Amino acid sequence: MNITLKVWRQKNQNAKGALETYKVSDVSPDMSFLEMFDVLNERLVTEDIEPIAFDHDCREGICGTCSMYINGRPHGPLEGVTTCQLHMRSFKDGDTIVVEPWRASAFPVIKDLVVDRTAFDRIIASGGFVSVNTGNAQDANNLPIGKDQADKAFAAAACIGCGACVAACKNASAMLFVSAKVSQLALLPQGEPEREKRALNMVAQMDAEGFGACTNTGACAAECPKEISLDNIARLNREFLSASVANPEV
Repeated sequence: MNITLKVWRQKNQNAKGALETYKVSDVSPDMSFLEMFDVLNERLVTEDIEPIAFDHDCREGICGTCSMYINGRPHGPLEGVTTCQLHMRSFKDGDTIVVEPWRASAFPVIKDLVVDRTAFDRIIASGGFVSVNTGNAQDANNLPIGKDQADKAFAAAACIGCGACVAACKNASAMLFVSAKVSQLALLPQGEPEREKRALNMVAQMDAEGFGACTNTGACAAECPKEISLDNIARLNREFLSASVANPEV
């Protein structure tokens, strides 16, 4: 396959960025999207051109760092797939592919396709924890939890914090991410002690980071590689309202 890449290049947060065009030839359909970038970067290095900076780690669809906006969609054209699990057979010979970083004021560009997503870390630090001693692995069955509740908590915990929900939202809202992190603990008895404080603090931190408001268009769930449900946003709204009523002084 021969493809044309239009890639966003930006030296740093304060520099002005622009799309630059690269021709990539002899691309195997079995390459992952990131492997294709590896091939391009190897060529750029030999040509004494600075390689394209992009985030990656596990390359197994687990860590969520491989965030790229591909032809106008977070992580590319497939549903339920991260960029690292997207293969070149999803494109056609001769295609032009536009690759950009996440676009959100709360995710400033560090360089090229790399953005600063530490806002998510600060949201988690504000309330995404439990204080109770839950024991070791062998103690897992000491506190029976209904399968329905456990399944919902597990589904919410599948969120990998990649930021695709923010990138897909016209308001750059982080509600799907925050709701998943609140839900995975609110659904379990271990999360009960901090339940009210968690909802209040994490929403407050989300607002402080500059994420936009949710207008329930559903774009976040549609583009989420882990298919996190919009039901979690409804649950977060209930948790936040209940906590606000119980703590009017906050």
